[in-house]
Amino acid sequence: MDLQLTGRTAVVTGASKGIGLACAEALAWEGASVVAISRSPENLAAAQDQLAAKGLKIQVEAVDLTDADAAKAVFERIGAVDILINSAGAARRTPVDELSSQTLHAAMEAKYFTYMHAIDAVIRGMAERGNGAIVNVVGQGGRQANELHIGGGAANAALMLASVGYAKAYAGRGVRVNVINPGMTLTGRVDEGLEAAVRSTGRPKEELLAEMVQSIPMGRAGEPEEVADVATFLASPRASYVTGSVITMDGGSTSAI
Repeated sequence: MDLQLTGRTAVVTGASKGIGLACAEALAWEGASVVAISRSPENLAAAQDQLAAKGLKIQVEAVDLTDADAAKAVFERIGAVDILINSAGAARRTPVDELSSQTLHAAMEAKYFTYMHAIDAVIRGMAERGNGAIVNVVGQGGRQANELHIGGGAANAALMLASVGYAKAYAGRGVRVNVINPGMTLTGRVDEGLEAAVRSTGRPKEELLAEMVQSIPMGRAGEPEEVADVATFLASPRASYVTGSVITMDGGSTSAI
């Protein structure tokens, strides 16, 4: 299926590794002109080399998107954006006894405001041109309360509401906004969550990991490339009537409708 993305300018935040890198690669294979954003120049250079070894070329921009002015400046340098996929920022999982107002603020800065700053920088320009697609990779933690993910879960819930609000506000002006909620996906964030669970429970990491996988009906964790495939479709004209949707990708773990 031709996703009709050739020549479109796509920005992926959090693109130096994990789901973000997989999204950058998928978009590049589809012919989009990809700009990868991350805080770390070193990680971006490594990602750029990794994709170059596959014959893919991407542009990179190192910026901390928690800084609203820096976010605005980098998008001004990039110019008109057709596609934005947000995958930057991860609120650290924290045992409840370690929570503080500072960690809660940090969770919102890391996850919610990085996405909001990027959206704010592009959505009005998309509306003026009458075309644009935004995909926010959020997470099931915004729907299912977890005592290790109170700050991050709250940020995820806020992102879902804001995403659907933007979708409704801009639907008549040619801009689509959708959400993907991955469940357990094989990235470095799994290890971070396991470390928090070990501190909270005192149980071995291997035992906790096996228990997590066992709870997934499909019997395995997801791969970043699987999330990227859905994100790329949602960003494409092939999904032209999809907006304001929140798509779960958790191997069948969610029991509510």
